Amino acid sequence: MKIAVYVTMLAMVGPIIALFAACGGGGEDDPTQTQPQETEENVGPVTITIGNFTDKTGVASGALGVVDMALEDIVGYYNEQNLIPGVKLEIITYDGQWREAEHIPGYESLRQQGADLIWTPDPPAVETLKPIVDKDEFMLFAATANVDLKELDGGHVFSLGITPEYEAYTLLKWIAENDPDFPKGRPAKIGGAAWLDGYSKIWYEAIENYADAHPDQYEWVCGYLSEFTFVWDTEVEGLKDCDYLYVPAPMHMFARQYRDAGHTAKFIGTDVQVAFLGSIDNAGLWNEIDGSLFIRASQWFNEKGAIINLANQLLIENHPDTAEETRRVGSGYLSIQQEYMMLEIIRNAVETEGPENFDSQALYNAATSFSFSLDGIKEFATFDENKRYAQNYYGIYEIDAAQKDLFRVDPEWCDQVFSP
Repeated sequence: MKIAVYVTMLAMVGPIIALFAACGGGGEDDPTQTQPQETEENVGPVTITIGNFTDKTGVASGALGVVDMALEDIVGYYNEQNLIPGVKLEIITYDGQWREAEHIPGYESLRQQGADLIWTPDPPAVETLKPIVDKDEFMLFAATANVDLKELDGGHVFSLGITPEYEAYTLLKWIAENDPDFPKGRPAKIGGAAWLDGYSKIWYEAIENYADAHPDQYEWVCGYLSEFTFVWDTEVEGLKDCDYLYVPAPMHMFARQYRDAGHTAKFIGTDVQVAFLGSIDNAGLWNEIDGSLFIRASQWFNEKGAIINLANQLLIENHPDTAEETRRVGSGYLSIQQEYMMLEIIRNAVETEGPENFDSQALYNAATSFSFSLDGIKEFATFDENKRYAQNYYGIYEIDAAQKDLFRVDPEWCDQVFSP
Protein backbone atom coordinates (compact mmCIF):
# COMPACT_ATOMS: atom_id res chain seq x y z
CA MET A 1 0.00 0.00 0.00
CA LYS A 2 1.40 3.36 -1.02
CA ILE A 3 0.20 5.38 1.90
CA ALA A 4 0.63 7.66 4.66
CA VAL A 5 -0.12 6.88 7.95
CA TYR A 6 1.53 4.03 8.32
CA VAL A 7 4.41 2.39 10.72
CA THR A 8 6.62 -0.77 11.70
CA MET A 9 8.41 -1.44 14.85
CA LEU A 10 11.07 -3.97 15.65
CA ALA A 11 12.13 -5.14 19.03
CA MET A 12 14.82 -7.14 20.67
CA VAL A 13 14.80 -8.89 24.00
CA GLY A 14 17.85 -8.46 26.14
CA PRO A 15 18.83 -7.56 29.68
CA ILE A 16 20.27 -4.11 30.24
CA ILE A 17 23.54 -3.80 32.18
CA ALA A 18 23.52 -1.31 35.04
CA LEU A 19 26.57 0.90 35.47
CA PHE A 20 28.49 0.74 38.72
CA ALA A 21 30.77 3.36 40.20
CA ALA A 22 34.28 2.21 41.07
CA CYS A 23 35.39 2.14 44.71
CA GLY A 24 38.93 3.01 45.84
CA GLY A 25 40.96 1.06 48.42
CA GLY A 26 43.30 -1.90 48.82
CA GLY A 27 44.27 -4.66 46.39
CA GLU A 28 41.92 -7.30 45.01
CA ASP A 29 43.21 -9.87 47.53
CA ASP A 30 42.47 -7.69 50.54
CA PRO A 31 39.64 -9.50 52.43
CA THR A 32 38.70 -6.25 54.14
CA GLN A 33 38.06 -4.48 50.84
CA THR A 34 34.44 -3.28 50.56
CA GLN A 35 32.94 -4.39 47.27
CA PRO A 36 31.06 -1.92 45.02
CA GLN A 37 27.41 -1.59 45.99
CA GLU A 38 24.46 -0.49 43.83
CA THR A 39 23.05 2.83 44.96
CA GLU A 40 20.83 5.50 43.47
CA GLU A 41 23.99 7.53 42.86
CA ASN A 42 26.01 4.91 40.96
CA VAL A 43 23.35 3.13 38.90
CA GLY A 44 22.47 4.85 35.64
CA PRO A 45 19.18 4.63 33.77
CA VAL A 46 18.33 1.52 31.80
CA THR A 47 18.22 2.13 28.06
CA ILE A 48 15.20 0.75 26.19
CA THR A 49 15.74 0.84 22.45
CA ILE A 50 12.86 1.23 19.98
CA GLY A 51 13.56 -0.14 16.53
CA ASN A 52 11.83 2.04 13.96
CA PHE A 53 11.22 0.17 10.70
CA THR A 54 10.17 2.94 8.34
CA ASP A 55 10.62 4.38 4.85
CA LYS A 56 13.25 7.08 4.46
CA THR A 57 13.86 6.93 0.69
CA GLY A 58 10.98 4.98 -0.87
CA VAL A 59 7.57 5.92 -2.25
CA ALA A 60 6.04 6.52 1.20
CA SER A 61 9.00 8.47 2.61
CA GLY A 62 7.26 11.85 2.45
CA ALA A 63 4.35 10.77 4.64
CA LEU A 64 6.34 8.46 6.91
CA GLY A 65 8.98 11.12 7.50
CA VAL A 66 6.36 13.05 9.47
CA VAL A 67 5.48 9.88 11.42
CA ASP A 68 9.18 9.49 12.25
CA MET A 69 9.32 13.10 13.39
CA ALA A 70 6.37 12.51 15.73
CA LEU A 71 8.10 9.44 17.19
CA GLU A 72 11.27 11.40 17.87
CA ASP A 73 9.29 14.22 19.50
CA ILE A 74 7.21 12.03 21.83
CA VAL A 75 10.24 9.94 22.84
CA GLY A 76 12.16 13.15 23.55
CA TYR A 77 9.25 14.40 25.64
CA TYR A 78 9.15 11.22 27.72
CA ASN A 79 12.89 11.43 28.34
CA GLU A 80 12.87 15.14 29.22
CA GLN A 81 9.92 14.77 31.60
CA ASN A 82 11.31 11.52 33.08
CA LEU A 83 7.93 9.88 32.53
CA ILE A 84 9.44 6.40 32.83
CA PRO A 85 11.69 6.73 35.90
CA GLY A 86 14.92 4.77 35.66
CA VAL A 87 14.68 4.49 31.88
CA LYS A 88 16.13 6.33 28.91
CA LEU A 89 14.38 5.69 25.60
CA GLU A 90 16.39 5.53 22.40
CA ILE A 91 15.42 5.08 18.74
CA ILE A 92 17.33 3.22 16.04
CA THR A 93 16.02 3.35 12.49
CA TYR A 94 16.02 1.07 9.45
CA ASP A 95 15.08 2.38 6.02
CA GLY A 96 12.87 -0.32 4.51
CA GLN A 97 12.32 1.77 1.35
CA TRP A 98 8.74 0.40 1.18
CA ARG A 99 10.22 -2.77 -0.35
CA GLU A 100 9.24 -6.30 0.62
CA ALA A 101 12.82 -7.45 0.12
CA GLU A 102 13.88 -5.23 3.05
CA HIS A 103 11.43 -6.60 5.63
CA ILE A 104 13.46 -9.50 6.99
CA PRO A 105 16.90 -7.83 6.64
CA GLY A 106 15.47 -4.82 8.45
CA TYR A 107 14.16 -6.96 11.29
CA GLU A 108 17.48 -8.73 11.65
CA SER A 109 19.45 -5.49 11.49
CA LEU A 110 17.38 -3.80 14.18
CA ARG A 111 17.71 -6.77 16.49
CA GLN A 112 21.43 -6.97 15.94
CA GLN A 113 21.70 -3.29 16.85
CA GLY A 114 19.95 -3.94 20.15
CA ALA A 115 16.30 -3.06 19.56
CA ASP A 116 14.08 -4.15 22.46
CA LEU A 117 10.89 -3.78 20.41
CA ILE A 118 9.85 -2.64 16.95
CA TRP A 119 7.50 0.10 15.83
CA THR A 120 6.46 0.36 12.19
CA PRO A 121 4.23 2.55 10.02
CA ASP A 122 4.84 0.10 7.12
CA PRO A 123 1.78 -2.20 6.97
CA PRO A 124 3.15 -4.62 4.34
CA ALA A 125 6.09 -5.35 6.65
CA VAL A 126 3.68 -6.49 9.35
CA GLU A 127 2.37 -9.31 7.18
CA THR A 128 5.90 -10.49 6.40
CA LEU A 129 7.22 -10.25 9.94
CA LYS A 130 4.24 -11.58 11.88
CA PRO A 131 5.20 -15.29 11.76
CA ILE A 132 8.80 -14.39 12.59
CA VAL A 133 8.07 -12.25 15.65
CA ASP A 134 5.52 -14.81 16.88
CA LYS A 135 8.15 -17.54 16.64
CA ASP A 136 10.79 -15.34 18.28
CA GLU A 137 8.27 -14.04 20.87
CA PHE A 138 9.44 -10.55 20.05
CA MET A 139 7.17 -7.50 20.27
CA LEU A 140 6.14 -5.55 17.17
CA PHE A 141 3.82 -2.54 17.42
CA ALA A 142 2.22 -1.42 14.16
CA ALA A 143 0.35 1.69 13.11
CA THR A 144 -2.03 -0.68 11.35
CA ALA A 145 -2.00 -4.27 10.15
CA ASN A 146 -3.32 -5.24 6.72
CA VAL A 147 -3.99 -8.84 7.66
CA ASP A 148 -7.01 -10.89 8.67
CA LEU A 149 -7.65 -9.80 12.25
CA LYS A 150 -8.16 -13.42 13.30
CA GLU A 151 -4.55 -14.07 12.32
CA LEU A 152 -3.39 -11.55 14.92
CA ASP A 153 -5.20 -13.19 17.85
CA GLY A 154 -2.84 -14.04 20.65
CA GLY A 155 0.33 -13.14 18.75
CA HIS A 156 3.18 -10.67 19.23
CA VAL A 157 1.95 -8.09 16.68
CA PHE A 158 -0.10 -5.33 18.31
CA SER A 159 -1.86 -2.90 15.97
CA LEU A 160 -2.22 0.48 17.69
CA GLY A 161 -4.36 2.25 15.12
CA ILE A 162 -6.86 1.85 12.36
CA THR A 163 -8.50 -1.45 11.41
CA PRO A 164 -9.56 -1.31 7.73
CA GLU A 165 -12.40 -3.84 7.87
CA TYR A 166 -14.06 -2.26 10.89
CA GLU A 167 -13.41 1.24 9.59
CA ALA A 168 -15.41 0.39 6.48
CA TYR A 169 -18.36 -1.06 8.39
CA THR A 170 -18.44 1.89 10.80
CA LEU A 171 -18.28 4.56 8.10
CA LEU A 172 -20.86 2.91 5.82
CA LYS A 173 -23.30 2.57 8.72
CA TRP A 174 -22.79 6.22 9.68
CA ILE A 175 -23.28 7.44 6.09
CA ALA A 176 -26.51 5.51 5.60
CA GLU A 177 -27.93 6.85 8.86
CA ASN A 178 -26.57 10.42 8.89
CA ASP A 179 -25.36 11.80 5.56
CA PRO A 180 -27.94 14.29 4.21
CA ASP A 181 -26.79 13.49 0.66
CA PHE A 182 -27.59 9.79 0.97
CA PRO A 183 -29.99 8.85 -1.88
CA LYS A 184 -33.67 8.62 -1.07
CA GLY A 185 -35.74 5.69 -2.27
CA ARG A 186 -32.84 3.62 -3.67
CA PRO A 187 -29.55 2.10 -2.57
CA ALA A 188 -26.44 4.24 -2.92
CA LYS A 189 -24.01 3.11 -5.61
CA ILE A 190 -20.54 2.71 -4.16
CA GLY A 191 -17.19 1.80 -5.68
CA GLY A 192 -13.51 2.47 -5.35
CA ALA A 193 -10.24 3.26 -7.09
CA ALA A 194 -6.94 2.53 -5.38
CA TRP A 195 -3.50 1.12 -5.83
CA LEU A 196 -2.83 -2.58 -5.44
CA ASP A 197 -2.27 -2.94 -1.71
CA GLY A 198 -3.57 -5.01 1.15
CA TYR A 199 -5.31 -2.12 2.89
CA SER A 200 -7.55 -1.17 -0.05
CA LYS A 201 -8.28 -4.82 -0.80
CA ILE A 202 -9.63 -5.26 2.75
CA TRP A 203 -11.74 -2.13 2.33
CA TYR A 204 -13.24 -3.40 -0.91
CA GLU A 205 -14.12 -6.76 0.62
CA ALA A 206 -15.71 -5.02 3.59
CA ILE A 207 -17.77 -2.67 1.36
CA GLU A 208 -18.99 -5.59 -0.71
CA ASN A 209 -19.88 -7.57 2.42
CA TYR A 210 -21.76 -4.60 3.84
CA ALA A 211 -23.65 -4.04 0.59
CA ASP A 212 -24.61 -7.72 0.47
CA ALA A 213 -25.91 -7.49 4.04
CA HIS A 214 -27.78 -4.21 3.38
CA PRO A 215 -29.00 -4.30 -0.24
CA ASP A 216 -31.58 -1.64 0.58
CA GLN A 217 -28.74 0.77 1.48
CA TYR A 218 -25.85 0.06 -0.89
CA GLU A 219 -25.12 -1.35 -4.32
CA TRP A 220 -21.49 -2.38 -4.85
CA VAL A 221 -20.38 -1.27 -8.31
CA CYS A 222 -16.68 -2.10 -8.63
CA GLY A 223 -13.35 -1.74 -6.87
CA TYR A 224 -10.32 -1.07 -9.06
CA LEU A 225 -6.87 -2.05 -7.82
CA SER A 226 -4.19 -0.64 -10.10
CA GLU A 227 -0.43 -0.81 -10.29
CA PHE A 228 1.28 2.43 -9.31
CA THR A 229 -0.13 5.01 -11.73
CA PHE A 230 -1.45 8.55 -11.96
CA VAL A 231 -3.59 7.87 -15.02
CA TRP A 232 -7.10 6.89 -13.94
CA ASP A 233 -9.04 6.96 -17.23
CA THR A 234 -10.47 3.44 -16.93
CA GLU A 235 -11.43 3.90 -13.30
CA VAL A 236 -13.05 7.31 -13.93
CA GLU A 237 -15.24 5.90 -16.67
CA GLY A 238 -16.16 2.74 -14.75
CA LEU A 239 -17.16 4.65 -11.61
CA LYS A 240 -18.93 7.60 -13.22
CA ASP A 241 -22.39 6.76 -11.86
CA CYS A 242 -21.37 6.17 -8.23
CA ASP A 243 -22.76 8.08 -5.27
CA TYR A 244 -19.75 7.30 -3.04
CA LEU A 245 -16.17 6.45 -3.94
CA TYR A 246 -13.30 5.11 -1.87
CA VAL A 247 -10.32 6.98 -3.35
CA PRO A 248 -6.58 6.27 -3.70
CA ALA A 249 -3.89 7.75 -1.48
CA PRO A 250 -2.70 10.25 -2.51
CA MET A 251 -5.93 11.18 -4.22
CA HIS A 252 -5.13 14.45 -6.00
CA MET A 253 -4.71 13.08 -9.54
CA PHE A 254 -7.79 10.87 -9.34
CA ALA A 255 -9.86 13.71 -7.86
CA ARG A 256 -8.83 16.07 -10.66
CA GLN A 257 -9.54 13.57 -13.44
CA TYR A 258 -12.85 12.44 -11.95
CA ARG A 259 -14.17 15.98 -11.49
CA ASP A 260 -12.85 17.12 -14.89
CA ALA A 261 -14.98 14.34 -16.38
CA GLY A 262 -18.03 15.91 -14.74
CA HIS A 263 -18.74 13.18 -12.18
CA THR A 264 -20.16 13.99 -8.76
CA ALA A 265 -19.65 11.04 -6.38
CA LYS A 266 -18.77 11.94 -2.80
CA PHE A 267 -15.28 10.76 -1.89
CA ILE A 268 -14.72 8.68 1.24
CA GLY A 269 -11.61 7.42 2.98
CA THR A 270 -9.57 7.20 6.16
CA ASP A 271 -6.39 8.51 7.76
CA VAL A 272 -4.56 6.87 4.87
CA GLN A 273 -5.92 9.48 2.45
CA VAL A 274 -5.86 12.28 5.02
CA ALA A 275 -2.12 11.74 5.43
CA PHE A 276 -1.72 13.15 1.91
CA LEU A 277 -3.85 16.29 2.20
CA GLY A 278 -0.72 18.25 1.36
CA SER A 279 -0.98 17.03 -2.23
CA ILE A 280 -4.51 18.47 -2.39
CA ASP A 281 -3.31 21.78 -0.97
CA ASN A 282 -0.34 21.98 -3.34
CA ALA A 283 -2.53 21.22 -6.36
CA GLY A 284 -5.29 23.63 -5.33
CA LEU A 285 -7.94 20.91 -5.43
CA TRP A 286 -9.95 21.68 -2.29
CA ASN A 287 -13.12 22.33 -4.29
CA GLU A 288 -12.75 18.94 -5.98
CA ILE A 289 -12.86 17.14 -2.61
CA ASP A 290 -15.32 19.45 -0.83
CA GLY A 291 -17.69 17.43 1.36
CA SER A 292 -15.53 14.29 1.32
CA LEU A 293 -16.01 12.10 4.39
CA PHE A 294 -13.17 10.46 6.31
CA ILE A 295 -13.26 8.09 9.25
CA ARG A 296 -10.37 8.71 11.64
CA ALA A 297 -8.81 7.29 14.79
CA SER A 298 -7.76 10.53 16.51
CA GLN A 299 -8.75 14.15 16.93
CA TRP A 300 -7.70 16.67 14.30
CA PHE A 301 -5.34 19.61 14.79
CA ASN A 302 -8.22 22.09 15.16
CA GLU A 303 -9.75 20.28 18.17
CA LYS A 304 -9.02 20.30 21.90
CA GLY A 305 -8.13 17.32 24.08
CA ALA A 306 -5.30 15.79 26.07
CA ILE A 307 -3.45 14.07 23.22
CA ILE A 308 -4.15 16.60 20.46
CA ASN A 309 -3.07 19.40 22.80
CA LEU A 310 0.18 17.56 23.45
CA ALA A 311 0.69 16.99 19.71
CA ASN A 312 0.22 20.68 18.94
CA GLN A 313 2.47 21.65 21.85
CA LEU A 314 5.34 19.39 20.73
CA LEU A 315 4.93 20.44 17.12
CA ILE A 316 5.23 24.13 17.99
CA GLU A 317 8.04 23.66 20.52
CA ASN A 318 10.19 21.41 18.34
CA HIS A 319 9.35 22.72 14.87
CA PRO A 320 8.18 26.34 15.22
CA ASP A 321 9.11 27.30 11.66
CA THR A 322 7.38 24.34 10.00
CA ALA A 323 4.50 23.55 12.37
CA GLU A 324 1.80 24.96 10.11
CA GLU A 325 3.29 23.26 7.07
CA THR A 326 3.29 19.93 8.94
CA ARG A 327 -0.38 20.34 9.76
CA ARG A 328 -1.14 21.11 6.11
CA VAL A 329 0.72 18.03 4.94
CA GLY A 330 -1.84 15.73 6.56
CA SER A 331 -2.39 13.39 9.47
CA GLY A 332 1.10 11.89 9.74
CA TYR A 333 2.11 13.79 12.87
CA LEU A 334 -1.03 12.57 14.63
CA SER A 335 0.52 9.11 14.75
CA ILE A 336 1.76 10.57 18.02
CA GLN A 337 -1.40 9.13 19.62
CA GLN A 338 -0.40 5.59 18.64
CA GLU A 339 3.20 6.20 19.65
CA TYR A 340 2.01 7.59 22.98
CA MET A 341 0.07 4.38 23.63
CA MET A 342 3.15 2.32 22.85
CA LEU A 343 5.23 4.35 25.32
CA GLU A 344 2.53 3.97 27.96
CA ILE A 345 2.69 0.20 27.52
CA ILE A 346 6.46 0.38 28.02
CA ARG A 347 5.92 2.50 31.14
CA ASN A 348 3.41 -0.01 32.53
CA ALA A 349 5.88 -2.85 31.95
CA VAL A 350 8.66 -0.95 33.74
CA GLU A 351 6.41 -0.03 36.67
CA THR A 352 5.37 -3.65 37.10
CA GLU A 353 8.70 -5.43 36.63
CA GLY A 354 11.26 -2.70 37.31
CA PRO A 355 13.63 -1.18 34.73
CA GLU A 356 16.27 -3.86 35.19
CA ASN A 357 13.75 -6.63 34.46
CA PHE A 358 12.29 -5.10 31.33
CA ASP A 359 12.21 -7.59 28.47
CA SER A 360 9.90 -8.80 25.71
CA GLN A 361 7.84 -10.92 28.11
CA ALA A 362 7.30 -7.99 30.47
CA LEU A 363 6.24 -5.86 27.51
CA TYR A 364 3.90 -8.57 26.24
CA ASN A 365 2.26 -8.86 29.66
CA ALA A 366 1.77 -5.09 29.86
CA ALA A 367 0.33 -4.94 26.34
CA THR A 368 -2.24 -7.69 26.90
CA SER A 369 -3.75 -5.76 29.81
CA PHE A 370 -3.54 -2.28 28.27
CA SER A 371 -6.49 0.12 28.28
CA PHE A 372 -6.37 3.71 27.03
CA SER A 373 -8.98 6.38 27.82
CA LEU A 374 -9.33 9.51 25.69
CA ASP A 375 -11.10 12.65 26.90
CA GLY A 376 -13.72 10.87 28.97
CA ILE A 377 -14.12 7.80 26.73
CA LYS A 378 -13.11 4.80 28.78
CA GLU A 379 -11.50 1.97 26.85
CA PHE A 380 -11.10 4.14 23.76
CA ALA A 381 -8.42 1.64 22.80
CA THR A 382 -7.69 -1.73 24.40
CA PHE A 383 -5.79 -4.97 24.07
CA ASP A 384 -6.41 -8.21 25.95
CA GLU A 385 -5.21 -11.81 25.93
CA ASN A 386 -6.43 -12.29 22.35
CA LYS A 387 -7.38 -8.86 20.92
CA ARG A 388 -4.52 -7.33 18.93
CA TYR A 389 -6.17 -4.25 17.39
CA ALA A 390 -6.45 -1.32 19.79
CA GLN A 391 -9.09 0.97 18.30
CA ASN A 392 -12.66 0.81 19.68
CA TYR A 393 -14.03 4.20 18.53
CA TYR A 394 -13.80 6.40 15.45
CA GLY A 395 -14.53 10.00 14.53
CA ILE A 396 -16.23 11.13 11.29
CA TYR A 397 -14.73 14.16 9.53
CA GLU A 398 -15.62 16.26 6.49
CA ILE A 399 -13.60 18.45 4.12
CA ASP A 400 -14.59 22.11 4.07
CA ALA A 401 -13.14 23.58 0.87
CA ALA A 402 -13.86 27.17 1.90
CA GLN A 403 -11.68 26.80 5.00
CA LYS A 404 -9.26 24.38 3.33
CA ASP A 405 -9.36 22.06 6.30
CA LEU A 406 -10.93 19.01 7.89
CA PHE A 407 -13.66 19.30 10.53
CA ARG A 408 -15.53 16.85 12.69
CA VAL A 409 -18.99 16.41 11.22
CA ASP A 410 -20.33 14.34 14.13
CA PRO A 411 -19.42 15.54 17.64
CA GLU A 412 -19.68 12.03 19.07
CA TRP A 413 -17.21 9.20 18.77
CA CYS A 414 -18.76 6.27 16.92
CA ASP A 415 -18.63 2.78 18.36
CA GLN A 416 -16.61 0.51 16.12
CA VAL A 417 -18.84 -1.76 14.02
CA PHE A 418 -17.49 -5.31 14.02
CA SER A 419 -19.65 -6.97 11.36
CA PRO A 420 -21.72 -5.96 8.32
